[in-house]
Amino acid sequence: MERLYAIFHQLVKRTDLAFVRYKYADIRWGNRMLGLMGPRGVGKTTLLLQHARQALPVEGTLYASADNLYFADHTLVDLADALSKQGGRYLLLDEIHKYANWSRELKQIYDSYPDLHVYFTGSSVLDIYRGMADLSRRAPIYEMQGLSFREYLRLFHGITAPVLTLDDILHHRAEIPGTLHPLPLFNDYLRRGYYPFGRDEDFEIKLEQVITQTMESDIPLYAGMNVATGRKLKQLLMVVAAGAPFKPSMATLAETTGISRNNVADYLLYMERAGMIGQLRTATGGIRGLGKVEKIYLDNPNLMAVLGHDGGNRGNVRETFFYNQTRVRHDVITSPTADFLIDGFTFEVGGRGKGQRQLQGNPQGYVVKDDIETGYANVVPLWAFGLTY
Repeated sequence: MERLYAIFHQLVKRTDLAFVRYKYADIRWGNRMLGLMGPRGVGKTTLLLQHARQALPVEGTLYASADNLYFADHTLVDLADALSKQGGRYLLLDEIHKYANWSRELKQIYDSYPDLHVYFTGSSVLDIYRGMADLSRRAPIYEMQGLSFREYLRLFHGITAPVLTLDDILHHRAEIPGTLHPLPLFNDYLRRGYYPFGRDEDFEIKLEQVITQTMESDIPLYAGMNVATGRKLKQLLMVVAAGAPFKPSMATLAETTGISRNNVADYLLYMERAGMIGQLRTATGGIRGLGKVEKIYLDNPNLMAVLGHDGGNRGNVRETFFYNQTRVRHDVITSPTADFLIDGFTFEVGGRGKGQRQLQGNPQGYVVKDDIETGYANVVPLWAFGLTY
């Protein structure tokens, strides 16, 4: 346990507080137990350590990754018990999905140690939901995705832009302080700005590793798949990458990949929860909604750049960006006449020359254009939708 304390203190000292992800302000840290979930590489561990450094007593707090060797001969309950007996009040558990029976033990900790606050993170979203039955009503779950364009501006360039509402954007209040020309920054974001590690020289290699670990390890392990099925899952991702966005045909996807048609929809859902793809539906309800899937996207433009090796078709990149950024604060569904429907507003996404044909007779219709710096009337620049979180 002394080794865990040593590791924790080293990590906290190296944790920078200059930039904090959008999710931090949304979390009710007063809960006795909570979970922070999201895809690999979006900054969950950093956010947990930032909270420890700026808000928790160092002597009463302990951080541990669930894959630490300590757990080879100790349980989560053992650690909680030891911390509690030493007067500790805060236990931070990282990568919780790597610990067998994690949800059962967290429930036991919650019930047996009422003075202990437990915050945990997990990268494998689908397994977290499988385990939540044991933690219902005890631990709220917060989901975090990658950087917004606004966060990219702050982290990569030191530019502080305010968070905007949809109403702000539609009324042309979007601007980047100190910058008259947002498009060069926006284009860089589309290539490497979604993940905090996008500043690293070997960014593409690291993102390829995230993809491989997610598809060949996380999903197969926690969905009970064998190695051969895991390979087919990665093949399915490559098929999606080659055609996204597209209207899914389960029969065609099954034939192309050799996956049983009965399993394709489940596999796509696993990939969506793991942050590899996005599925646009006909009704609200998020990932577990009941709406029919109308379009499949890669999750974000950075994945398109790496998996497509050419940055992807620009039209596809535009839609992917718009869907990815707006879904954080809104239920985004398919429109019967255009691309997207959000809170009663219809959006058609396109390039500089995009017309108004799909919006005729629609007083709440907007054309979202790429390659423009400012908007007018019902025309809104695409980059502005990256300032919503």
